[in-house]
Amino acid sequence: MSEISRYLSADHTHCDDLFVAAENAVASADWQNGLPHFQAFEAATLHHFMREEAVLFPAFEARTGMSHGPTAVMRGEHDDVRETLQSMGQALVKHDTETYLGLAETLLMLLRQHNLKEEQMLYPMADQALADTASEIVRRMEALPA
Repeated sequence: MSEISRYLSADHTHCDDLFVAAENAVASADWQNGLPHFQAFEAATLHHFMREEAVLFPAFEARTGMSHGPTAVMRGEHDDVRETLQSMGQALVKHDTETYLGLAETLLMLLRQHNLKEEQMLYPMADQALADTASEIVRRMEALPA
């Protein structure tokens, strides 16, 4: 696994851990912790998307000329996740466990498929296409404000 893949795959794992903490809190009706856990998960996920959309995708597209390929698909999936996160946040504010957990199940499926495509296809393609600038790309992603 090369530098870009390693960095972004580790970020996926971090987001997954935050997702589990939020889901566990809501499932046990721990509303006091549910909201901050969800907010941490949402912030980490949106920050991950920003890393890709602001740094990785433009660099990959510039290097490969593929602006309507895998990065376009990933952006569309990011939008789907954002919509689901918004609905989950609304359910959480209402203390609507059933709706939240249903949306969490949907989100889990979306993220599993999305992350698999990134980790098995896009990131290796980026590692190869951007090998000479990988360290700089990771540095730029790390430098983005949360």
